[in-house]
Amino acid sequence: MQVSSNPQALEQPRQWLLKELKKFDYGEDDVFAVHLAFQEAFYNAIRHGNKMDLEKKVQIDCLVSPDRVEISMADAGSGFDPDAVPDCRVGENLYKTEGRGLLLMRSYMDVVEFNDIGNAVRMVRHRHKAKAPAASGRRR
Repeated sequence: MQVSSNPQALEQPRQWLLKELKKFDYGEDDVFAVHLAFQEAFYNAIRHGNKMDLEKKVQIDCLVSPDRVEISMADAGSGFDPDAVPDCRVGENLYKTEGRGLLLMRSYMDVVEFNDIGNAVRMVRHRHKAKAPAASGRRR
């Protein structure tokens, strides 16, 4: 689906994505991770890629299956080099606001790949299984 470069335009695809995650009974951790990465990718696309130009569109494609979620998002901007974004956890970058969305996307998704010019991202999160309960401390 294509949406405008308006923060409110995220609502319809966001609602669809959350409904699909619920339909496939994804856990709270997976829903949080996918939702956060989805929002960050969209806000990066409209702010940095499309420069908040309401005439420019963002293409959003999502696939939700029982074992994984795949999100692709492309803006109409000229792109960027994701490897050139400074690590926001180091030195003077701690106090800068840039790079946090990219860090969150990479932290919460299992795969984050950009096209060659950097104006499209593909993110994948595999369903994370709940951890087995800890064994009791009893020995025989």
